[in-house]
Amino acid sequence: MTADQASHTVETPGLPEMPEARQHLVSPAEPVVGTVVGTRVCTAARKAAGFVRHVEIDVSGTPLEGAWLAGQSFGVVPPGTDPKGRPHKLRLYSIASPSRGERGDGTILATTVKRTIDEHQDDHTLFLGVCSNYLCDLQEGDKVHLTGPAGKRFLLPADPDRHDYLFIATGTGIAPFRGMLADLGVAAYSGRASLVMGAPYRTDLLYDAELRAMEREHAWFTYRTAISREITDNQPRPMYVQDRVEADAADLRPMLSSDRTLIYICGIAGMELGVLRTLWTMLPPDRRTQYLNISDDVPSDPALWDRRMIPRQIKPTKRVFMEVY
Repeated sequence: MTADQASHTVETPGLPEMPEARQHLVSPAEPVVGTVVGTRVCTAARKAAGFVRHVEIDVSGTPLEGAWLAGQSFGVVPPGTDPKGRPHKLRLYSIASPSRGERGDGTILATTVKRTIDEHQDDHTLFLGVCSNYLCDLQEGDKVHLTGPAGKRFLLPADPDRHDYLFIATGTGIAPFRGMLADLGVAAYSGRASLVMGAPYRTDLLYDAELRAMEREHAWFTYRTAISREITDNQPRPMYVQDRVEADAADLRPMLSSDRTLIYICGIAGMELGVLRTLWTMLPPDRRTQYLNISDDVPSDPALWDRRMIPRQIKPTKRVFMEVY
């Protein structure tokens, strides 16, 4: 254990002040009815390895209208009952829309849904995720029961212009960042934001054309990809998101060493460990503790870190926002 790794709890400059977020305006006991107004494939190619759709729902005239912030979630109550005859439980989905909604008037919220298709290990029968397939099957004009909004931490700060941002996403973890980036885009943002998007194959990149267009339009935004199961023209080896962060360290290190920078991580549970290991390794000792407080009993070699150490022994600071599922 090195001295620079010792637990550190001193508040550092530039900590974010979070906005007031309205929550639970619509309860599961009394969901509101929204109307599907759009549904489309949002992978980079229609024949992708996974089936992911962007679903837009009109919530006008309900308490949800204009009531969410980018980064929050909403609930979906799927119809029908489970095998025991009980009503299906509520499922939460990240809002993929900016705070002003898809049309700028707060009436349309969207989410990013991947069909869950798997096999039961005991009897080899097909397993279909109840709510994910329900949402992906919806057609324009269909009604859906909704609750929310939920969440008060995974949000942009109250004054976004005071900070720079590193967003790291895998799969449908891109949903909240699509909304956050759109919010920055209409706010005359003058800082710097970089998104690292991870996917198994190029065809699985979500909102790829949209994000590339945003990068061309906004000088403050950089879009980076990490493809884990194939080699691409600009990626000579398979990469996970932490590999992309490491490979682009020369560009990212100055931003991460700034008191302005915040880190947001969203994706499949487990991906956060690799990112935290890389951050600890690539940053100088005096900058590591901006993002992580490490207990004395944690190995000095990040390769020996375990996900079970998060967040009790490996504690992200208030500069780090994580949503994993």
